[in-house]
Amino acid sequence: MARAAAAAASRAPRLLRAALLLLLLVAAARRAAGAPVVSELRCQCLQTVQGIHLKNIQSVKVTSPGSHCAQTEVIATLKNGQETCLNPEAPMVKKIIEKMLNKGKTN
Repeated sequence: MARAAAAAASRAPRLLRAALLLLLLVAAARRAAGAPVVSELRCQCLQTVQGIHLKNIQSVKVTSPGSHCAQTEVIATLKNGQETCLNPEAPMVKKIIEKMLNKGKTN
């Protein structure tokens, strides 16, 4: 029994070191997971709206499909600073994009 107690006592520092190392690895992984690069590698628009009144829109950004996202994304920045994802297939959104493009040509 004395040997078993001595063996258990010698394992305790190893287990403590292993637990500490595991804790550090988990903390490092959580920090890396929050890096901004990761958020650019997926679609930004998970939900879309069918349209919004043109007078509330400050600007529109259209992102073509690519390796980050397989669908076209239309993100409208409103005059209050809020961003809203619009459905690029909705007729109202197509009109908004057309008006914004024509507005840019006349200026």
